Amino acid sequence: MTYNGFFRGKSVLITGASSGIGRTLALQLGAAGAQLTLSARRADLLAALAAELVHAGAASPVISVGDVTRDGDPDRAVADAVSRFSKLDVVFANAGFGVVGNFERLELSDYRRQFETNVFGVLRTLKACDAQIRRQRGNVVLIGSVAGYCATPGNSAYCMSKFAIRALARSITPELARVGVAVTLISPGFVASNIRKVDNLDRFHAGAPDPLPAWLVVDTERACRQILRAVAARRAEAIITGHGKVLVAVERFAPWILRRAGRRMAARGRGYRPEAGAH
Repeated sequence: MTYNGFFRGKSVLITGASSGIGRTLALQLGAAGAQLTLSARRADLLAALAAELVHAGAASPVISVGDVTRDGDPDRAVADAVSRFSKLDVVFANAGFGVVGNFERLELSDYRRQFETNVFGVLRTLKACDAQIRRQRGNVVLIGSVAGYCATPGNSAYCMSKFAIRALARSITPELARVGVAVTLISPGFVASNIRKVDNLDRFHAGAPDPLPAWLVVDTERACRQILRAVAARRAEAIITGHGKVLVAVERFAPWILRRAGRRMAARGRGYRPEAGAH
C-alpha cells in the first residue's frame, strides 16, 4: 500500500524529530505532502532539518523547540501546529532514549529518568493532542520497541518503559476507536539511529561506536517506509525489521529459547538491545 496519498495535506506532529527515526519520518512525510510540525530539544538540528525539507521542495515546517519531560511543552507544540494549519491529523509520539546497565548498578533515579521520557513524555504528548486528534478522527502513533516483548539482561529500565508503552497502546486502542481515532504501535528491532550514542543521562556522544554489527542494523529509510504504510493502513501494530518479527515470534511461541539466551548473556556480562531509534 502506498502512503503518499494518505498523508498529503494532513497536519502531522513529530516529537523527537531532530534525528533518527523522527528525522527520517519528517523527510518522507515532507515528500508525501504533509504539513509538518517538528518538535525536539535541539533547535539547531530542527533548523537544519527544516532547511533540508524546503530545499527538497517540501512546505516549510513549523518548528516547536521543547522537551516532552516538561509540562506544557507538548501542549505548545500542538498549539503551534493548530495555529499554522488549523488542525492536527496525525501525531508521532517518537521522543525517547535508552537507559542501560545491570540492575545492581542502576539507581531509582535512572528508572525515573527513563520513564519520564519514554512513558510520561508519551502520555504528555497524547494528552496534549487528544482533543484535536478526536476532532479530526485522526491517527496516534506510539514508537515502542521489540524490547516491549523481549526483556533482556542489562536493559531492565528500557525494557520496562517499552512494555509500558505496549500496555498503553493495547488499553487505549479500543477506547479511541469508539471516536474514530486509530492508534498504531510501532515496534522496531535494530534500526540505524543515534539512540546507541546516547548515554544514561540522555547525553549525545557523536563519536561513540555502534556496538551492533552493521549487517544486523536496518536502514532507517526502509524502516520508516514500513512505519508510514502501517499508519496509513490504520494498523493496530507493526513490528519493524525481519529480526524483530523473529524475536517476537520466539517470545510468543518458544519463550524458553530467549530465557536460556538471557541466562547465558547475563553469565557473560552481556546484553542486547532490540530497540527503536528515537530523538
